[in-house]
Amino acid sequence: MKNILLILLALIIAASTFMTIASRKRIVDLLIVNANVYTVDASNSRAEAFAIRGSRIVAVGTTQDIQNQYTSQNVIDAQGKTIVPGLIDAHAHVMGLGQSLSELNLYGTESSQQIAEMVAEKVKDMKPGEWIRGRGWDQNDWGKGTRQKPFPSSVMLDKVAPNNPVILNRIDGHAIWVNSAAMQIAKKSTDMPMVIEGGQIVRDRLGNPTGIFIDNAESVIRNIVPEYSTEELKIHYNLAFSECLKLGITSVHDMGIDKKDYALYRELADRQQLPMRIYALIGGSGELLSDMLKTGPYIDKLNSMFTIRSIKLYLDGALGSRGAALIEPYSDEPEHRGLITTSPDSIRLMSEQGLEKGFQIAIHAIGDRGNRIALNEFEKAAQRYPEQAKRARLRIEHAQVIAPDDIQRFKKLHIIPSMQPTHATSDMYWAQARLGPDRVRGAYAWRSLLDDGNIIPSGSDFPVELPNPLHGFYAAVTRQDKVGIPRSAADVAEQFQLSADGIKDSLLFNGGWYIDQRMTREEALRSFTMWGAYAEFMEQEKGSIEAGKLADFVMLAKDIMIVSPKEILTTEVEMTVVGGIVRYRKQ
Repeated sequence: MKNILLILLALIIAASTFMTIASRKRIVDLLIVNANVYTVDASNSRAEAFAIRGSRIVAVGTTQDIQNQYTSQNVIDAQGKTIVPGLIDAHAHVMGLGQSLSELNLYGTESSQQIAEMVAEKVKDMKPGEWIRGRGWDQNDWGKGTRQKPFPSSVMLDKVAPNNPVILNRIDGHAIWVNSAAMQIAKKSTDMPMVIEGGQIVRDRLGNPTGIFIDNAESVIRNIVPEYSTEELKIHYNLAFSECLKLGITSVHDMGIDKKDYALYRELADRQQLPMRIYALIGGSGELLSDMLKTGPYIDKLNSMFTIRSIKLYLDGALGSRGAALIEPYSDEPEHRGLITTSPDSIRLMSEQGLEKGFQIAIHAIGDRGNRIALNEFEKAAQRYPEQAKRARLRIEHAQVIAPDDIQRFKKLHIIPSMQPTHATSDMYWAQARLGPDRVRGAYAWRSLLDDGNIIPSGSDFPVELPNPLHGFYAAVTRQDKVGIPRSAADVAEQFQLSADGIKDSLLFNGGWYIDQRMTREEALRSFTMWGAYAEFMEQEKGSIEAGKLADFVMLAKDIMIVSPKEILTTEVEMTVVGGIVRYRKQ
């Protein structure tokens, strides 16, 4: 009897102790346990679990520690799956993505004939006079085995769409391909000048437009294309948001919004209907820029969902359409050095105005001449507004081709090279043909910039490239395409367009394209998380999984830090969480 009483007493004491401990546990809104967490903190720490209250992470540690300290009615058992901070695309076009998901998708097309057939099918669903829009063509992908990659002409589109104006955006957004119906409408509304500063209307031998309009010349056509309605814009935005969240993107730096975009973002943010974080950059002209220069930046300090404190300027065109401004002529077009789309003086003046009003400035610069001008004008603006420039985190977007002497200037001038890894693996097939074997060494030069002490916020430039950030992660660590090309110099010699100089050093292609410039996996992950957060002044708020930070994270089906490179490409997002709210869950 005595033993039974002792046992009962022990059970009562144990139960009482358990209840006391349980009562001391702090209640939170969500617990993540049994995970493989890459925190991306300063020490690249690993963890197993973390607790979330409201929109913030309150603790990170082992599963046992977190469960000992916290309790919640909502527990996600990761079952060993990998979790990384919410992925940040540091250079993209949200509306462009939404439109590309609703217009003709020309990505991956292999010929102009294939596109003509797609347009012909679209015509069947359209009334005469209605515009047909599409995006994603790239003449560099057409005609396998051929060295010359000429632009298409309006003739092919005229055959399939004689009664519908057609506008098809090149993959980089720096050229459009239109038919005669579109050009006829443009001729009725305005003169079609022979020369356009910062742009080019491609013409045949008789001087007639061929249907290709490059950079600033695009405005001849774009000015007469009907604008989308507000409801259509909302549909496009929602399509883009859904696609981003499905791919683990929790934040986007949206490059170059206008007044309509701003109004829609503010409406969604004010109604707490934005499902992901937007760091918007104002387009370098228009009403929104004028208004914002009067009012100053807008920062959502309460919810951190929408911020606009940066101005996006364009300095040159794109390399694929030979609009990128080069110091020396193109290797495959000796009479051409590219296009300056905004004068250096205008770049400097706009930079000074922006700095004076507390804005960050981001300049699109692709060619080595474009990057040099951007560096020069930033330096001049900083001399006039030195304190503001130190705080502004000035950015060059793309920083795609840099002269050797200019690489060190990024760190010296405190300028962030904001780059897109998949541009390298998309352009590598023809980049040397444009640049030659020496100048191409300064192209997509991630390692050179990193070793000089710079950070590189990574993006995709979607819809120029596909929005999947894991494709960018893969490109950053392999410098190969999706089938593992190039494996060696033999692949480059056989499949790539080269200049007359050919290959100078075959070792540079052992396992990738200029393999010495690749990133480590740790750098690549940081480039899509912490470095992106820094580029938008938010490194104290997001970019890593740490106590006090916003609860933005992504659960992956595979561990991208250790799987084989090809498995990175097949890794799927299991869950995307923004501010502690599950915004996407794989079905």
